[in-house]
Amino acid sequence: MQDLTIQVRAFAEERDWQQFHTPKNLAMALAGEVGELLAEFQWLTPEQAATVMSDPEAGARVRAEIGDVMIYLTRLADVLGIDLAEAALTKLAEVAVRYPVDQAKGSATKR
Repeated sequence: MQDLTIQVRAFAEERDWQQFHTPKNLAMALAGEVGELLAEFQWLTPEQAATVMSDPEAGARVRAEIGDVMIYLTRLADVLGIDLAEAALTKLAEVAVRYPVDQAKGSATKR
């Protein structure tokens, strides 16, 4: 994660884009990229969605959109001073308490 953060930060700095990389702008760009990722799945059946990566063209588009999402999320976390991996691990630990295996296994019920 740290290597990716450093590379994304350097990419922005080399282009003098940090002036545009406000938390608001990055969050909006991230939402836009997530929307583009969603569009790749919009009209697929569950079965088609599960095998999307077996189609070379569709798989390439999904991979590219996930790359865009990861770049914007990494940049947003960097600008906000958030360790992305630490934030994810902390959240996972919180959710594990909220959804203990013995109560949540096989259930999609939200708590």
